[in-house]
Amino acid sequence: MIEPAEPSQEELTAARPGSVDTERLQFVGLRGDPSRHLGRAALEAGIASLSAPLDDGRVALMVARGPAGERRLHTDAVLTVEGGMPGDRWATQTEYGPDYQLATTRADVARLIANGQPLELHGDNLYLDLDLSSDNLPPGTLLRSGDCLLQVTPVAHNGCKKWVQRFGLCPMQLNLDPAYRALHLRGIYLRVVEEGRVRVGDRVQVVSRGPVASRAPSHGSAGAAA
Repeated sequence: MIEPAEPSQEELTAARPGSVDTERLQFVGLRGDPSRHLGRAALEAGIASLSAPLDDGRVALMVARGPAGERRLHTDAVLTVEGGMPGDRWATQTEYGPDYQLATTRADVARLIANGQPLELHGDNLYLDLDLSSDNLPPGTLLRSGDCLLQVTPVAHNGCKKWVQRFGLCPMQLNLDPAYRALHLRGIYLRVVEEGRVRVGDRVQVVSRGPVASRAPSHGSAGAAA
């Protein structure tokens, strides 16, 4: 018997909650617990209750992702212009350029969406206690953390089928909803401008903000972060 084709990202985005069996989504890497998936109402209520610093936040978690989806948690790492996060698979691939170097997400939003699952399951490199919205961190914004200077890239982070399997349809659909899009619930991408050491708990400070501008579309279901 021929198995039905997996839904495309466009189909996932338009699907009704509960209409897609996320366990059918196949990929190499860590899988999530469907019993932990939150519905839209719970996500909206949770998001409304959260707040994050605008100018001066902290590094909550640093993660390197291996080729098979394994995770290595760093407490102290030197981020480089050439390699980004040490040990991360970004440095060994050729599909994604510097604008995809460091997948970055807001820690409290990631924690809400994970709903008790490990935070690193999201597949990001940096988890920050900082407002990542377009209004606060437009592309070109410079951030200083530890000894490292980072820049917000123009690429949007839309999520992929791995994220849908792990956390359900609703987070991805909410992230792409025009009412929430500017919040970057799935996160943003940073690149290293000046190499430096960063530690979990270090401050993350806005050095200068870029001009307000629209972001370029990401690679969709390919999933540079996951």
